[in-house]
Parts: sequence; C-alpha cells; structure tokens
Amino acid sequence: MDAKEVAAHWESNAETWTMLSRAGHDRYRDALNTPAFLAMLPPVAGLGGLDLGCGDGTNTRAVARLGASMTGLDIAPTFLRHAREAERRDPLGVNYVLGDGLTLPFADRSFDFVTAFMSMMDMVDQAATLREVARLLRPEGFLQFSILHPCFVPPTRRNIRNAQGAPVAVEVADYFDESDGRVERWLFSSVSPEQQAVLTPFAVPRFHRTLSTWVAMIVGAGLSIEAFGEPRASEEVAAAEPIVADTRVAPIILHVRARLPATLQSGSSID
Repeated sequence: MDAKEVAAHWESNAETWTMLSRAGHDRYRDALNTPAFLAMLPPVAGLGGLDLGCGDGTNTRAVARLGASMTGLDIAPTFLRHAREAERRDPLGVNYVLGDGLTLPFADRSFDFVTAFMSMMDMVDQAATLREVARLLRPEGFLQFSILHPCFVPPTRRNIRNAQGAPVAVEVADYFDESDGRVERWLFSSVSPEQQAVLTPFAVPRFHRTLSTWVAMIVGAGLSIEAFGEPRASEEVAAAEPIVADTRVAPIILHVRARLPATLQSGSSID
C-alpha cells in the first residue's frame, strides 16, 4: 500500500470520524490519551510546533492552548476543512497544511518540536517520516508521539473478561507480523447499534512494527529517546469511563519522546 492509498482511506474516514469524535465517542482519546500526552509534554509556550497527522485539529488546538505556535499537517482534505472551520470559529493562530510524512513541505530546522497523536502507526514508511522529522527539528528540538502499544496491540488482540464483563486479561498474537497496510474496519465502541447500522465503518490501514523496530527507526533517524509513557486509567477514570478500563490490565497506548542532539558528533554542529 502506498501513500496515495492511505490518503484515500483516511479521506473516506474523515467526515464520520470528525462527527463521532466531536460528539464524544473517542473515549480513549478524551479520557486517557490526550490528558496523559499533554502531561508528558515538555513546556512549549513560545515554541513553534508541527502536529503531524493532525486530523480535525482537536489535539493541535490543545497544544496551541499551552502557548505554542502550531502548524497542523494531514493527508486528508476533509479533516483539514473541519480543522480550518474550527480555527475560524475560535482563532488560536494554527496554520493547517495538506501533506504526508514522507516529504514534509517545510525547510530544514523549521520547528522546535513535533507532535503526532496516534498517527505514526498508520504511516507507510515510518523510518522515512522520522528522518523527515529530524530534518525539521532545530537543535535540541523534540518529537513526542503516541501509537498503539506494539507489545499489547499487535495485529491480533482480544480482551478477556470475567463473568461480570470486566476486563481481566489480554490475549495477543501476530506481534512479529510487520505486514504493511493491513486494513482494519471498526467504529468507536460507544457508538449506538442504531448508528452502527447506518454508518460505514472506518477503514484504517495499519503498519505495525515491533518495539525493537520502533527503537531502531528512532535511533536511526538521529534522535535520542528520552522518555516512554504507558497511560493507565485510574480507578476513578475506569469507573467513570468503562471503555478504557482495559488499560488497567495492560497498556494499549505507548507515548515516546525523542530529542535531536545539539551535535551529531563531538564538536560537530547539526547545522
């Protein structure tokens, strides 16, 4: 599967995805992933950032509210249309650009940091994207991204529940299957049966990589890993949002922060 096919899938998803997520159905994002991601994010006030795979701009705007000057990039025009409409209604100074991660349309050293909320695992060539991100970062700039946890959400995964329906274990398989463009079809689990009957499921192409492959790609791009995060719902959040209770058994999301060194080697500037 190439980038054009991936773009076509996401463009077909974008209208329904935006409608449902803005209606509150992306519970993993709203109740767990975004709050944990922002808590892990270093201070960004006064910095220039790129949000890679920005979707409808919801998370881009959350970072902008922390004081960053943000640019959002996405592969799907419909996502960008919704993002720009939100910017017109409530301006935060966010600029949105159409593009993909393989050839980012910005000059070298354009940004202090890059974020990517749950987008990297859906990209055709993550190694090339990481190299592009490293090209864009200023000295000591950082990348922070979230992905489906490679170890606990490989291509095959199933929650195991007790008699009361509570998750108690996770069954995983196909961890080493790094096949490209495996299309998964689903809707957010909180969508009602009536809505599910009339909506077309999302078609999400996945490019699963093992944890060791992710580490090799990040280091191979010239970045230094400085933090991992594995969001876990608190007892209170799990009680209020039962959909995310399975993260108390095993994480489903991995957060990674990596930084571009000030020098590539002793005494040699990256510039």
